[in-house]
Amino acid sequence: MKKVKVNQDLCIGCGACQAIIDSVFQLGDNGLAETKDENNTIDTMEEDVKDEVMDALEGCPTSAIFIEEKEEN
Repeated sequence: MKKVKVNQDLCIGCGACQAIIDSVFQLGDNGLAETKDENNTIDTMEEDVKDEVMDALEGCPTSAIFIEEKEEN
């Protein structure tokens, strides 16, 4: 299973990811990006959403967005 994550130690809160796809990313109370749904996985996303998530990942100026591989239990 592949989960979309944001490394908040790298995030600068520029909002680029949210501007690209606000159904997946938001700025939290701390002003940094986060995913709206911790259970949101690349595997279950529609293809157009997946493409926009990858655009956000590639467009992040600090490379704070990443895909985490998790083994299913």
